[in-house]
Amino acid sequence: GDFVVHIEHGIARFDGIVQVSETTGQREYLALEYLGTDRLYVPVDQINRVQKYVGMSDQEPKLSRLGTADWTRKKKQAQESAQKIAAELLDIYAAREVAVGQAFGEDSPWQQPFEEGFPFIETPDQLDAIIDVKADMEQPRPMDRLIAGDVGYGKTEVALRAVFKAAMDDKQVVVLVPTTVLAQQHHDTFSTRMRDYPLTVELLSRFRTKTEQDDVIAGLASGDVNVVIGTHRLLQDDVLFNDLGLVVVDEEQRFGVQQKERLKALRRNVDVVTLTATPIPRTLHMALSGLREISVIESPPEHRLAVKTYVTTYDDQIVANAIRSELHRGGQVYFLHNRIQTIATWAERLRTLVPEVTLLVGHGQMSANELEEVMYRFARGDAQVLLSTAIIEN
Repeated sequence: GDFVVHIEHGIARFDGIVQVSETTGQREYLALEYLGTDRLYVPVDQINRVQKYVGMSDQEPKLSRLGTADWTRKKKQAQESAQKIAAELLDIYAAREVAVGQAFGEDSPWQQPFEEGFPFIETPDQLDAIIDVKADMEQPRPMDRLIAGDVGYGKTEVALRAVFKAAMDDKQVVVLVPTTVLAQQHHDTFSTRMRDYPLTVELLSRFRTKTEQDDVIAGLASGDVNVVIGTHRLLQDDVLFNDLGLVVVDEEQRFGVQQKERLKALRRNVDVVTLTATPIPRTLHMALSGLREISVIESPPEHRLAVKTYVTTYDDQIVANAIRSELHRGGQVYFLHNRIQTIATWAERLRTLVPEVTLLVGHGQMSANELEEVMYRFARGDAQVLLSTAIIEN
């Protein structure tokens, strides 16, 4: 029933393994269904010519027809497309290699006290990443470094130190994030860490009023704003910088194609740090092939607890105990229910089960503003339980 691809004949549906009697005895074949009544039998010793189909969307692929040039044409188009992307990337990265960017100076006298404000002990990988980033920043060639590490492994602190170093060298810094909630969280973190220093840290997202947005944009153009944290709103045409030196991109895979095109324009001669827990294949490939520098943070923070997973049949009492246990710890709970049609019923069920909790509901049929408001309230701690569909992974 799975869709497969034969390297010479294209997309088919796998119909199992069949035994065929031959003069030399029984032989096994893969049975592949093609468009119409076309069928192909592939000897199992040629299984390397068939692989599972992997598509870019949930839509079922169109089956190929045997004996036509259709599949050859599609392969040629794919190859040309790949070569075009490769040529574009090569142009960008060749231009970056010869471009003269901002060579930042050595750490300012304030860098050490700022770094000592980090309330945790740095992990070995974190320290290595910080050294790598600073070394890149002090080179005249524009930096393009990928920081890959699991959630909670300290990527933000690496970015914070780079941002502070750039801002202390009189350069403006952009921290680009995919959601308003993450922008607000980063703004809180960066503002708190930098409040004792003569730096202006601003937020630009849809959560700010038109007047506030205009003030931030004016401050970026005049140079009065040193660090701006925001969503793709930062990539719009009305946002101009006085002297941009560093761009930090958090979770690059969450940005769309057009937004990435705008990012490319910024990248020609400014330093770029990309933070991600799940690099997109192209970014990862570019890092592994040497087109982009990469620092991997694999050492977990001290006292980090392993994730515990329990698989069990549903039971109200187990759920109630789990929620209460987490609330007793002072934490919050995600309750994943991936059916919008019945999510309201489950909300009532949970409210009856643990009446002492404050509960919010989020799903994909809510407007972007409604959903962001729910996420913002949950991140702010207004509720202990968030009942949500799988949209939570965004």
